[in-house]
Formats: sequence, C-alpha cells, structure tokens
Amino acid sequence: MLDLTHWPRPPRPWLGVFTDIDDTLTTDGAITNDALQALRDLKQAGLTVIPITGRSMGWSRDMARSWPVDAVVAENGAAAWIPQLHGKPQAIYQQNEAVRTANFARMQSVAARILREVPGAVLARDNAGRETDVAIDHSEFTQLPPQAIDQVVRIMRSESMVATVSSIHINGWFGEHHKLSGARWILQALLGRSLDQELPQWVYVGDSTNDQVMFEHFPYSVGVANIARFESQLQFKPRFVTQAPRGAGFTELAQRILQSTPSS
Repeated sequence: MLDLTHWPRPPRPWLGVFTDIDDTLTTDGAITNDALQALRDLKQAGLTVIPITGRSMGWSRDMARSWPVDAVVAENGAAAWIPQLHGKPQAIYQQNEAVRTANFARMQSVAARILREVPGAVLARDNAGRETDVAIDHSEFTQLPPQAIDQVVRIMRSESMVATVSSIHINGWFGEHHKLSGARWILQALLGRSLDQELPQWVYVGDSTNDQVMFEHFPYSVGVANIARFESQLQFKPRFVTQAPRGAGFTELAQRILQSTPSS
C-alpha cells in the first residue's frame, strides 16, 4: 500500500467517490465536522459522492437525508436511499418484495441458531432496521473473540448465506449482491451510466475486510490508516493508504482528490 504522497494526477477528471461509512467516514460512531466538510467540498467540486455500507436501511436513512451525498447504498449493496426534496429519501431495492420477504424469514432462523450456538453472540443494535441481511455485533457495543467471529461466519455460510466481516459487524444475507454490484447498480439507477466503463475516474475508500471486492476492482482504492487492524486478513489490499485514521483519513484523501483534479 502506497501513502498518499504517491497519489497520481489522472489523465481525465475524477467523476466520483464511493466510501464506506463506519470507521472510514465516522470516528467513534459519529461523523466529524472535517469529514462532513470533505463531503461538501467533493460535491461542490462536481463529484458524485455515494457512501456504501453494511449498515441497515433504517440506520442509513438519516445519512441520505442530512449528508451532502447523491445516494446511500445500504446492507452491502442490496438497497439504497436516494435523497429527495423536503427531506424524504426514496428507498430502492435490488431484490423484489417477494424475494425480500422469503429471505427475511430464512435469515431470522439463521440468526436464532447463531444466538443459540455462539457464546456471547448478540444481534447488532441496528438489526431492527435491516430488510435484506442480518448483523451480529463483534466490536461496536460488544466484543467477540476471533474464534467466535469465525464460528458465526461458518454458520452463515453453512446455511448458504454470504457472510462478510466489517470493522464492527458480521453480516449475512441471501443473494449475489455485494458492495461492487451495489455500486454498479446505483450508478445505473441514479445516472444511467456504467461504472465499469468509468472505473479509472472513480475512487473507493474503506477500512476492513468487507471492502476487499472494492479494493480488488477499483484502480484508485484507498484504505484509511486504521485498516492496519485487518491488513493480515486482506487478500486484496487497497492501492493507497492514508496517514490519518477514520474521518481524518477520509478528509486527507478528499484533499488529495481535489488537489489532483485536472481541468476538464
């Protein structure tokens, strides 16, 4: 991973930024003023800004309503909020209602099994707002040891779920979506454009193992400094890393992006 002193000046203008939220935009669970201003600065420069998170739809709605962003993709790419006038975001989904309803019932059964079989396992506090996945807390309000985290992942996968680990939660769901497919989907839904045709003009920033699919595919992928916690677990690492952690690291990156923006 290269530090941001190696950040390039691209041949074409930047088009936008996809960013994780927890421990990437936020610090100690909240967005700081500098990170919020960095979002504003990117938007004012004409870039599309889309947070993409493993957090629930219920938790993400306030972000879409109050942050200077174009959309918030939630639940690891399954659904999104698009900001609307008068503070009322619109929800859109990759799965239809019938599929979501059937999957939801199956997920509750798996969650009950995890709570029975894994000592110390508890549902994430935002679980009530989840529509397409289930989340187990491992570092937000409780601490699960690595062996318990691994056990939760094994149970989810044994039940044919996709399972990923973020900096705070273990997420499991039914379906083929993930952060990259969610990014492709939202750009097509929002702007009618193909992300794959524009990848060299987009930046992705994250902090943990559930960002690996984005690190693998984005030429300009970035980890905030606290990604060091997960570095030994990463098969695909970001190309660049910030000096500062969390929201301060995102702010550091935003400044580099704006300084390196070529004229159109």
